[in-house]
Amino acid sequence: MGYHPGMPDILVVLIIILIGAVLLRGPRTLPKLGAALGRGVKEAKEGAARTQEEIQARTTSSTDKTDPPA
Repeated sequence: MGYHPGMPDILVVLIIILIGAVLLRGPRTLPKLGAALGRGVKEAKEGAARTQEEIQARTTSSTDKTDPPA
């Protein structure tokens, strides 16, 4: 994966979003927004992990139920 001149740097995009959030919401609400975003990311990761565990459990249980060749 190399550098693509037409693709903006992710850091620049995040800085622009942060400046926009400060201008729109004010600096006092940023900690609340950050906490809400952090909770959302945490819940998404936990949900993805649960789904992956469920898929693995179903995969291993379905392979355990197959009869060995005679």
